[in-house]
Amino acid sequence: VMVCSSALWRPLFCISGGPVHPAESALSCFLAADAKRLKVVPSVTLMFPAYFQKYKELEKSVRVEEIDGLKLVKNLAVKMEEVFRKKAEATRVGRLVEAAEEAHHQHEDNPDLQYEYFNAVLINEVDEEGNNVELGGEFLLEPNDHFNNLSVNLSLSVVQVPTNMYNKDPDIVNGVYWSEALNKVFVDNFERDPTLIWQYFGSAKGFFRQYPGVKWHPDEHGVIGFDCRNRKWYIQAATSPKDVIILVDVSGSMKGLRLTIARQTVSSILDTLGDDDFFNIIAYNQEIHYVEPCLNGTLVRADRTNKDHFREHLDKLFAKGIGLLGDALTEAFTILSEFNQTGHGSLCSQAIMLVTDGATEMYDDVFEKYNWPERKVRIFPYLIGRESAFADNLKWMACANKGYFSQISTLADVQENVMRYLHVMSRPKVIDHEHDTVWTEAYVDSAVSDKAGPRLMTTVAMPVFSTKNETKNQGILLGVVGTDIPLQELMKLIPKHMDGQKRRKPNYSSVDLSEVEWEDKDDNLRNSMVNRRTGTFSMEVKKTVDRGRRVLKMHNDYYYTDIKGTPFSVGVALSRGHGKYFFRGNVSVEAGLRDLEQPDVALADEWTYCNTEEQHEHRHLTQIQAIKLFMTGHRPHLKCDRELIQEVLFDAVVTAPLEAYWTGLALNKSENSDKGVEIAFLGTRTGLSRTNLFVPTDQLSNQDFVTAEDKEGVFNADHFPLWYKRAAEQVPGTFLYSIPFSTALENKSVVLASTAIQLLDDRKSPIVAAVGIQMKLEFFQRKFWTACRQCATLDGKCSISCDNDINCYLIDNNAFILVTEEQSQTGLFFGEVEGAVMNKLLQMGSFKRSETALHFSPSRGRPPMVPCDTEYPAFVSERTIKETTGNIDCEGCIRSFVIQQIPSSNLFMVVVDNKCDCSSSPPVTMDPNEIMYILFLSLKCDRLKFQKDRKKPDSCHPFHPEVRRCGFVCMQAVFISHASRVKPVDHRGEFKTKK
Repeated sequence: VMVCSSALWRPLFCISGGPVHPAESALSCFLAADAKRLKVVPSVTLMFPAYFQKYKELEKSVRVEEIDGLKLVKNLAVKMEEVFRKKAEATRVGRLVEAAEEAHHQHEDNPDLQYEYFNAVLINEVDEEGNNVELGGEFLLEPNDHFNNLSVNLSLSVVQVPTNMYNKDPDIVNGVYWSEALNKVFVDNFERDPTLIWQYFGSAKGFFRQYPGVKWHPDEHGVIGFDCRNRKWYIQAATSPKDVIILVDVSGSMKGLRLTIARQTVSSILDTLGDDDFFNIIAYNQEIHYVEPCLNGTLVRADRTNKDHFREHLDKLFAKGIGLLGDALTEAFTILSEFNQTGHGSLCSQAIMLVTDGATEMYDDVFEKYNWPERKVRIFPYLIGRESAFADNLKWMACANKGYFSQISTLADVQENVMRYLHVMSRPKVIDHEHDTVWTEAYVDSAVSDKAGPRLMTTVAMPVFSTKNETKNQGILLGVVGTDIPLQELMKLIPKHMDGQKRRKPNYSSVDLSEVEWEDKDDNLRNSMVNRRTGTFSMEVKKTVDRGRRVLKMHNDYYYTDIKGTPFSVGVALSRGHGKYFFRGNVSVEAGLRDLEQPDVALADEWTYCNTEEQHEHRHLTQIQAIKLFMTGHRPHLKCDRELIQEVLFDAVVTAPLEAYWTGLALNKSENSDKGVEIAFLGTRTGLSRTNLFVPTDQLSNQDFVTAEDKEGVFNADHFPLWYKRAAEQVPGTFLYSIPFSTALENKSVVLASTAIQLLDDRKSPIVAAVGIQMKLEFFQRKFWTACRQCATLDGKCSISCDNDINCYLIDNNAFILVTEEQSQTGLFFGEVEGAVMNKLLQMGSFKRSETALHFSPSRGRPPMVPCDTEYPAFVSERTIKETTGNIDCEGCIRSFVIQQIPSSNLFMVVVDNKCDCSSSPPVTMDPNEIMYILFLSLKCDRLKFQKDRKKPDSCHPFHPEVRRCGFVCMQAVFISHASRVKPVDHRGEFKTKK
């Protein structure tokens, strides 16, 4: 055994003879050869001298600063507060709310009113003769980039009416007529604040007025399922938070159509519950049946996941036996009382929804025991079917318990009859005249999408009340006004050059913070932000990247505070070390602008250096054009981030020599004679990038990089490019090689290599840039095999080669194969090919398995927005282990392998003896492990029951002493049918049982 040394590689043992294992011999020979044999990265990326030379010229004007995380997040909160304030002003007094209430106050309802309005579905529609259809008409629509190139009308709004409602119903026509007054306010709001997008009024009657006007298109069945009264913003603005028990009669008389209508009624009730509400569903006959047995005696939050879960169980309801309503009411009252005493739930309104085909008694003994005299729980009976034999008892229950009675005869009746209870629940708020401003959680606006897919929104909304003297004490809700705020607009406020480690959950409308920062097992960060505190927190995190196949390990410092005037908090995460420091440089504006306008320069597409959205005349400007106009004083009123611009100008000047450097390489044919290197690129922390193509665009093996097709590979509002982030988390000077998964799956055959640039050899030195190349996979592999086959030692040729006796692999730090003799294995996970070896590496600690518990599943045929509990495995090499040998017993045959890290890279060479057949060993896969709750019922139940703390709304309006009615129909029924049993006791319209 002789020791072979190399200028680049660590000393390795090269075997020239003797009884040694062939795998160890081969590996040693490969790695003991001259360093240049694995020089697969040419001088294209070794551009540091050019970078450092320019930096040295400017070194005196440069300083390193530490980011003050708390100051950063507080400044960000102030900026966001201003954005939210401006949006809220569009709905406040003096704008939409006042305009709507004044317009209604001046209007007298006319049941015979004939009024043609622009129906969102019918505009620009013509009949067979080419004439405009009724409620259609010619409606000018023009594409507008502010609305993602949708064709809109900026002068007028349109009206959408749910499919199950009559377009010319007198209530609809009168409401549309007086709400036309909002058009002027919509337009004025948009002129004042051009960053506004959708503004709207959702009527309690069911119609939806939307600005700007846009055409709506039915689905393939000719239906538009949208009802504004089911939207989060409407529910939260119209009513106070509530705890609801839904009782469903499943006695024998409910068989057939009645049970079908009952299921639909329950589903529609669920639609009206928002994120601040809590509920449970109980089916009853002679016994009590919880629709979800695991939730016996409790309530759950009415989020979409829980509501969908209960909907799945509705089909399991079957009618049989007799109905004992008294027992069901007793159970419901008991749950509401006990749950309220725990301090959980809404701690505001409470209601029981009774879905039945009749009641033989009035059950006044139950109400007297559990609900009188306070009547804290409202009763809303829904009589299913056309028969009315037992209707009077249900009407009495409603009126005696501050509720409302409805009869539902057909499926078409369900929606409107369910909605009536919202009018009753909203009366206390209306009479209090409390125009509470509500903000929704983030949700997906599926109607408006951009290239990245559906957009995430939050809505600010306020209720609109009738102010007419004759109806003021009746508490009539007219509807809700609102405006949307894209989260993208808030993202633009974040100083991304200081904070490149934001974590946003993909494919989700709204997600609990604990499911993003899931390493915080005790919810310290989550609870602090939910309770709107200001502070700091630190922890180690694992971040999935590259479509969940890789994991980045970081130590993050978190800073958080509340956003005044809203229910929101904001937090930022800074990666400890390089993430907490940045360079400040200073160059002349003239020099900076000159270099910024070079053809190889681009700025992060979604970063805001200058706000070009606020004024119409600026919207056509690119960010570079806006920067030039601002810095030269030609547009002083442009709102720009001067600090960020100064830094990006510095980066433009420092990186300018690269253009000439790359051009020289392109002209030097010996450097890249076979055009194996296709692209060279650089990115800085300020979002500046430089790109150079060494081959024409149409000859690129993969065009994703230049077309920004791979969203993880570019600067955008959510993150730095993946190649930048991965390089920044490594030791500076380390090259990272990978096959992009977007291309490996499509067999486009490229390898990316990148490394970070750190100007000072100091722990406090920031990463100022990352550089890299895109090369052909075939070029990369050819370089590798050429080097391996030149396995010369001091004592002769190696007797073993990858061609015959052993299997050779080049894998990266996440165990994905870059090079192997079997081309079909390129890009695969090593464990799928060599399961026995991978298992051994995991046992020895050379690689570690990392489970990322994500609560969404964008694959397996599921819709991308449907959550589930899934564990996604990823594998990471142990940095401290440079070389490992091992043996595997394959049914009596000993198989050996050697793994060696390639210095200054994330690559490992693995050599495996192929003399033994280990195919019986199971592969190690990266298949996600979806938690099968059907097999783990206790785990499923725990997840349903587990409710994290959340801040409750500041206002609550459960009752009002001036509410005088419970619905005209049921008032009438009380006096006619039950005068002997009940009587009105005072002007408040409350009732007591006679003794």
